[in-house]
Amino acid sequence: MSLTLRTLSIAIALCSASVTATAAEGEQPKVVVLATGGTIAGAAASDVTAGYTSGQVGVEQLLAAVPQAGKLAALSGEQISNIGSQDMEDAVWLKLAKRVNELANTDDVDGIVITHGTDTIEETAYFLSLVVKTAKPVVMTGSMRPSTALSADGPLNFYNAVAVAADPFAADRGVLVVMNDWIHSGAAITKTNTTAVQTFASPLRGLIGTVAYGATEYYRYPVGKVGLKSEFSVEGVEKLPRVDIVYAHAGMDGTLIDAAAKAGAKGVVVAGVGNGNMTKAALTALAKQAKKGVVCVRASRVPSGRVSRNVEVDDDATGTIASEELSPAKARVLLKLALLSKREPEDVQRLFREY
Repeated sequence: MSLTLRTLSIAIALCSASVTATAAEGEQPKVVVLATGGTIAGAAASDVTAGYTSGQVGVEQLLAAVPQAGKLAALSGEQISNIGSQDMEDAVWLKLAKRVNELANTDDVDGIVITHGTDTIEETAYFLSLVVKTAKPVVMTGSMRPSTALSADGPLNFYNAVAVAADPFAADRGVLVVMNDWIHSGAAITKTNTTAVQTFASPLRGLIGTVAYGATEYYRYPVGKVGLKSEFSVEGVEKLPRVDIVYAHAGMDGTLIDAAAKAGAKGVVVAGVGNGNMTKAALTALAKQAKKGVVCVRASRVPSGRVSRNVEVDDDATGTIASEELSPAKARVLLKLALLSKREPEDVQRLFREY
């Protein structure tokens, strides 16, 4: 389908009774851009320099750099933060989530774009997938190259993200991530390469769809509970519980697991080997902390695959939780939200099955 025909179909759909189509006939959809920093807002000393500093460009400059996006939607912008995503923290997550919910609940916003660094975009996307309460499109994007690069990928990523956020067919798919022409679910995406432009993949569940120069195509809806289906909320939440990740390796002992608990962690995720496995010494330490009330999750450092309950580890005996499909980073996100309420181990395991 050509871009002209696709744009026409969007305009027609926006006049329907869709829950996301609030723009009146003849008007552009209204999309708000929330900027948090990252490489897409980064700058380098020259256009062929590998080194750069994240978070140097503000949201107004981002909007001005891609005027073509103004043909897709009526855009406005807000600066939530301006940091490299390696410095993303709970306070920014909560601020961002609450602002997204505020905007989504107004009649004059049809979609939201969030610009974000790529280092932790998968964690933020999953967090927002669980706590944003809207069927309207919420789309994250970023770049692998700074805005000053010879062949910056940010402008087209941003343009495509606006196209998806303005598209009523993107509704009710949870938080999406648009990178390099691919549309990912925030629950499925992971970064696979340190520097390559085509770094993001959804290895277990596959893509939600594709977007090429603003023309969108969708294949599926996310698996698991996201968006309006999620039971989690950050309304009134000012602080999230501490959850630490401990990386498993050959010859590992339980020192770091015990140290995490001593430092105040309410939950510990072990990035285990294979199917969430670890040494006997580490498993003994993990079981000890589980009996003390620390919620302990077995995940895997392997890039893809499921960590199943009661396979090589007797989770019933050790009191541990299997992460199912979630990576260690995403298991940490889910556990932080789960710990906002007092739960029995069986209920925590249910969450990892359902989310």
